[in-house]
Amino acid sequence: RPLGRTMLQFGIARPDHVYAPRPTAFGLLMHEGRLACVRIDRGEDSYLDLPGGARDGDETEREAVVREFREETGLRVAADVRLTEAAQFVDKTDGRAVNNTGGFWTLRLLDPTPSRKIEDDHELVWLDPVDALSGLRHEAHAWAVAVWLRSRTSA
Repeated sequence: RPLGRTMLQFGIARPDHVYAPRPTAFGLLMHEGRLACVRIDRGEDSYLDLPGGARDGDETEREAVVREFREETGLRVAADVRLTEAAQFVDKTDGRAVNNTGGFWTLRLLDPTPSRKIEDDHELVWLDPVDALSGLRHEAHAWAVAVWLRSRTSA
């Protein structure tokens, strides 16, 4: 990030919470005109996210988005371009308050057959990108989809 440039911050921090920084990476994958998203099963509180999540240890964003995508969707992908970055205040279902900070990556599908998915509460869903804009839980994810759509139309 260029010196002096501030990362866009999404969400509203609750004044009674301390939001721990959480380095993350999320991916944007288009296949047959649809965007890969995950539906996270929380019963009546289920929601849609872009696949991705927290970086582990010394893992790079590129490594994290590929690993997280595989764990959540079962798809094998390669990370191409770091499209943008943003932060999002999140009150997690386990009670933790975090500020997800990191990049959004464009991805290439290496194998269209899902296999070796780890996270049972995550379901791969393919959405029209415009539907994803309104359906994604986090404003930062919707913003990244908008940036991605605009970059595709100007290319």
